Amino acid sequence: MAKIVIIGAGSLVFSSRLTADILTYPSLASSQFALVDIDPERLDYAAEICRRIFREGGYSEASVTAETARREALKDADFVIISILVGGFEAIESEIDIPYAYGIDQCIGDTLTPGGVMRCLRTLPELLEIMADVQEICPDAHVLNYTNPMGMLSRGVMEAYPDISYVGLCHSVQGTSEEWAKRLEIPHHEINYLCAGINHEAWFIKFEHNGKDLLPDIRQLALKPEIWNGDSARMEYVKHFGYPVTESSGHVSEYSGWFRKNKETVERYCSNTYSEWNGGHAFIKDLYARPDWKEQMQRMASWEDPIDLSRSLEYGSQIVNSIVTGEPVLVYGNVRNRGYIENLPEGALVEVPCFIDKNGIQPVHVGRIPDHLAAINSMQLSVQELAVKAVQTRDPELVFQAMALDPLTAMSCTLDQIRAMTRELMQAHSKWIPFMQGMLPDAKETLYDKQVTGEVERHIDPSIANQL
Repeated sequence: MAKIVIIGAGSLVFSSRLTADILTYPSLASSQFALVDIDPERLDYAAEICRRIFREGGYSEASVTAETARREALKDADFVIISILVGGFEAIESEIDIPYAYGIDQCIGDTLTPGGVMRCLRTLPELLEIMADVQEICPDAHVLNYTNPMGMLSRGVMEAYPDISYVGLCHSVQGTSEEWAKRLEIPHHEINYLCAGINHEAWFIKFEHNGKDLLPDIRQLALKPEIWNGDSARMEYVKHFGYPVTESSGHVSEYSGWFRKNKETVERYCSNTYSEWNGGHAFIKDLYARPDWKEQMQRMASWEDPIDLSRSLEYGSQIVNSIVTGEPVLVYGNVRNRGYIENLPEGALVEVPCFIDKNGIQPVHVGRIPDHLAAINSMQLSVQELAVKAVQTRDPELVFQAMALDPLTAMSCTLDQIRAMTRELMQAHSKWIPFMQGMLPDAKETLYDKQVTGEVERHIDPSIANQL
């Protein structure tokens, strides 16, 4: 009987989806779930939803406990699955609105950009505390992390705790491959593909069906108006660089200076995405500002809303089953680069195929990816490394440097503006980054115009001026 600890179990969908997925495997039908969350009300709902899944699916031998005390829940854990959000909606709102006042238009902001850097500052210290507990209480457990910013957090965790079995997980590789299979009108299970890069910006460098190379077909499909108009930023990547990229147009539009230059380009490349992951301004705020979360969880717990008991595309349940039974499976995971991608930096966080069996997580050597794709990835990796070092060294200047090297921020702001914005963001987030002890990047004199009063200008959009 596997013991599976889910940290951050009070989220609206995550723990219930994961529980339902795991229980679809006969080998895991008697699993013991230990749910952990800091919000007791959400935790109670999550536990009741789990019990509903047990009853509705006929999993009479499965069990669930709910704990706000993480260390207690970790005792005898075989698997620790993490999806946490530090600071909640209040933190997300400020990391979107403050940069917007400086002209930086974020859609999601959970990977790179000012939002991703601030999430790293808020989240990595908490994740490291969780890992310290894992090392002490259940050092043989396998840790599966779903928390963003995946690259930054996984780099910090794996550097600090190299002996713990850890992988960062996302659904973007399997989701994107399924999208392209549908566009090509070929069953997904018949596609042979190879994907490699970094999280939210990995590249399909092979996409085949019965030995036929489908990349030329994909390059033609990307130019079709009915596809381009629904996923424009991603199709621009295919059009100009030749390879499909993972994640939605909303995500990939944030990782460069090419798409979110102004309202016109946001509208052209981002806002017309067909996905629920809309690429327009501040979509993340709409996603998390769920005033009805309690009613929805209550409806799920009381059987008013249906729960899908079939297995999803998420990798978590496949990994658990494979390690428990030894039945091999290939997934895509985020791990430190140990030569797996030869033209990305050693030790950087990369997304590559991982072979799973009773021996755990075994990343696969990919070799070189096309050099221009590695160069695009490298722009992100520099920002990620600086953000992680900022947490490790408690150096606020490194926070500024990470912001300054972020492509979207650099495209939108001067260095003076980036420094002022970083100070403003760190002040707004001070209660979530106590390890910085109120430290800020140094204030620097603005020299470009002595007639300016010394205040660095914010480019405030009139539509939100009264909200800031």
